[in-house]
Amino acid sequence: MVNESHKGSEDEVLVKAVLNGDKSAFSEIVSRYRRMVARTVKGMLGDTVFSEDIGQEVFIKLYHSLSGFRGEARLSTYIQKIAVNMTLNEIKRRKRFFSTFIHKGNDELYEVDIADENNTERAETREIVSKALMTLDPKFRVIVTMRMLQGYSTKETAEILNLPLGTVLSRLSRAQEQLKEILKNYE
Repeated sequence: MVNESHKGSEDEVLVKAVLNGDKSAFSEIVSRYRRMVARTVKGMLGDTVFSEDIGQEVFIKLYHSLSGFRGEARLSTYIQKIAVNMTLNEIKRRKRFFSTFIHKGNDELYEVDIADENNTERAETREIVSKALMTLDPKFRVIVTMRMLQGYSTKETAEILNLPLGTVLSRLSRAQEQLKEILKNYE
């Protein structure tokens, strides 16, 4: 296992290589962080057909903005900020689009995880929690995704989202309360 300081110096080398035109270095960055981006995007959007598109767009944006990366934060933090911002933009875009139509029923697409077919109870629970998360306001959903699904500390979450620590704590608390209420309906 690579320690964080070593990984950080490896990331710096990769960033410099990308900026010098080494496309394989960018492929290595994508390989390292694609799962992190996928967890963030899927945590905020749900496991929909749009999640993969947004994930790809995150890396396109990263590629074009890498020259602006100053190294003041870890590369993973920089990528996470891009993923969160692009996903929030997608959520806003969807709200504007769907608010112009009369929306009947739930048109959200959920993919069932068939890799765990033998454990249908776990799959059902995962689907219920995913649906509950999708009902949260995006400003709460992003906090839950980062803290509880991604495992970022409260301080890291605040840094990535550029929010005061107290705001992250209060939103997390409110989100947990809302989730409890939502999940009571599924019992």
